[in-house]
Amino acid sequence: MESKTLANLAALTGRTMLAAIFIIAGFGKIGAYAGTQAYMESVGLPGILLPAVIALEILGGVAILRGYQTRIAAALLAGFTLLAAVIFHSDFSQQMQMILFMKNIAIAGAFLLLLSQGPGQWAIGPRRKNLGAQS
Repeated sequence: MESKTLANLAALTGRTMLAAIFIIAGFGKIGAYAGTQAYMESVGLPGILLPAVIALEILGGVAILRGYQTRIAAALLAGFTLLAAVIFHSDFSQQMQMILFMKNIAIAGAFLLLLSQGPGQWAIGPRRKNLGAQS
């Protein structure tokens, strides 16, 4: 397999894996709306933010999956993931919370790679002629 083909396959696979986490989580929050809202409020966040969280997870996940506006979506989801790590998983006296914190850090790192590298050639996002830039 050519290295360019392998790179594009890896980018598409990576985008799909990252996107799945957020799309599934967003729909899961819809299905468990009251419980999610109560959990947010238990850590001091206003429950009214939940629709924005759901929209970011689902729409951002779909954008990453498609390779549409990838850098913007990656920046937003990296910031969201880092905030979630600090707000929800910073009790390092619990091993599971430390693992979840580090998982979020790793996911944010993957989004930063997408931010810097773009979606790869196998993206559905609009192509810009003569710019050589990826969305």
